Order: sequence, then C-alpha cells, then structure tokens
Amino acid sequence: MRRREFITLIGGMAAWPFAARAQQIGKVPRLGILNPGTTDAPGAIGFYNGLSELGYSEGQNIAIERRYADWKSEQFSKLAAELVKINVDVIVVMSTSPARAAKEATSTIPIVVASMADPVGDELVANLARPGGNITGTTFLGPELTAKRMGLLKEAIPAISRIAALWHPSAYGKHTMEDLLKETEGAALALGWQLQLVAANDPGDLDSAFSAMSADALVVLNSPMFYNEHKHIVELAAKSHLPAMYTAREFADAGGLMAYGANLPEVFRRAATYVDKILKGAKPADLAVEQPTKLELVINLKTAREQGLNIARELQLLADEIIE
Repeated sequence: MRRREFITLIGGMAAWPFAARAQQIGKVPRLGILNPGTTDAPGAIGFYNGLSELGYSEGQNIAIERRYADWKSEQFSKLAAELVKINVDVIVVMSTSPARAAKEATSTIPIVVASMADPVGDELVANLARPGGNITGTTFLGPELTAKRMGLLKEAIPAISRIAALWHPSAYGKHTMEDLLKETEGAALALGWQLQLVAANDPGDLDSAFSAMSADALVVLNSPMFYNEHKHIVELAAKSHLPAMYTAREFADAGGLMAYGANLPEVFRRAATYVDKILKGAKPADLAVEQPTKLELVINLKTAREQGLNIARELQLLADEIIE
C-alpha cells in the first residue's frame, strides 16, 4: 500500500472524544513515523487500523509526520534527528533496522517499534518485561523460527538436497543477523542440505540474487525489505522454478508455496495500542514488549500443483490456512 492510500485511509478514521480534550488544551499529539523503505510496509495497514479502532483520526485529533529512508541505512540517523527536531510526541519505527538510530537521536521522546526481531539482543531494551528506557513495542520472533520453517519445507519436499537462503545483511542489528545465519546454517546441516547463502542489500539486487541461485528450493530469511518486496520475490521464485518457504502469509497470498510466522498486520495493530497508552501518560520503560501469541502456517496448494508438488495430507492438516 502506497503513502497516499495510507493518508486517505487514516484521514477517514472516525473521531474520538480525545479530539475535544486536545482542542481544549490547544494541542493535537503528533506521531513521527520512521520507515526504512520507500513506502509503508504491507503490514502497516494493521497499525493504521489499530489507531482507527482506538478513535484516532489524522487531521482531527492526531497529526502524523512520515519519513522514508528508501532502504538507505545511512539515512536513518538524519531522519530520526528530523523527527526529534520537530518535537513529535511519539516516534513510531516500522522495523528494527532504524530503531537504533531513533534510540541514539533521543533518550526522552517515547519510541514504539513495531515488529522487532530481537530487541534484547540488539540492545534496544533491557528486557522484554521491563524495557527500562524510552523504547517499547512488539516483536515478530526472528531467528528462532528459522529452523522450524526449514523443517516444514523438508516435510513438504522430502527430496531436497540443496537449499538457497536469501538474506539481507543490514536487515537487523549485528546480534540478530549472526543468530539468523547461525540458525540457518545449523538447520541446513541437521537436515543434510547443501546451503547456498545469497545476499541482497536492496530491491535492485534481487534479480541478480536469483540468477546466482543453484538449488532445489529456497528459504527467504526475515527482512523488512523482503516483506515490502514480497510480490516481486514470489515472481522471481516462480521464474526460477524454486519452491520456497517464506516468513509471512503475504508471500503465500501472492503465490508463494508456503509461509510460517506471525500475522504481521496484527503485530502492527498491537503497536498502535502502545501509542495510545503513551499518549495517555504511560511510560515506555513500564510497557512490556509484546510477543505474538499465535503463529500461522499457510500453504498455497495452487502453487504446489503448478510446481508439480504433492504436499502430504499430514502437513496440510497442520496448516492454519490452505489456498486452493
């Protein structure tokens, strides 16, 4: 979803009694939203829906300043500093990757990070139960799901011997990326697979990354950039005749074979509740980081048939959703 569509969506939200109180004190709260890419993440619709459900309406009882880094990590610090300079009430960071820049830019403005990977390992919070600083938010569970995804792919395609793993080197902090690669390498070894790691640093690298792959199947590792580019990645996987396991259901909805992970629009929607609590006086240090309570397996049987695959009935029964 593009920026203009989000603006139209949130601009049409229902008003909330907070508007009257905001007018009385002469101040409408301002959110600063920091996005790593060129557009809002697909799951960010959940965040805006969450604000709407809580009664916020852009232009009526809340103002929003958006900044986009266009996948250039060197822009994070500059954009975070801009939001601090205009003194927004809350900074909302739409992924882990620019969260450190926001943390370095301010120790006083509350920061809500939607869909963090490993907030403790990446030193964004002291611990999940008591973040302890000015950052809190939601996590989607990162490296710890990698082996499970690869195991499910093995169940779907027992004959795999070579696996390609598409990864984004700057997707998260050093700790998370090291864990992500360690989990991927360990799972491949345990499954008896030959592993080919293929990197893509920005959307322009994706075509060449797929051209470099030599494998029976593909696992796409966690990355906000990959999530934004999910339709293009699914198209490239189809052209390369690579059955693939993905990290979010949007990939399967777009024609990918399988996806396992948290429902990201729901993770983003929950992030909106943190904004609401903070605007009502809560401190980020006291708001526990929320982890997803449900993970979903989605299998696209239409794609399986097109790829000549017969997904075992036992695996289909494990799926939360089958796309026919």
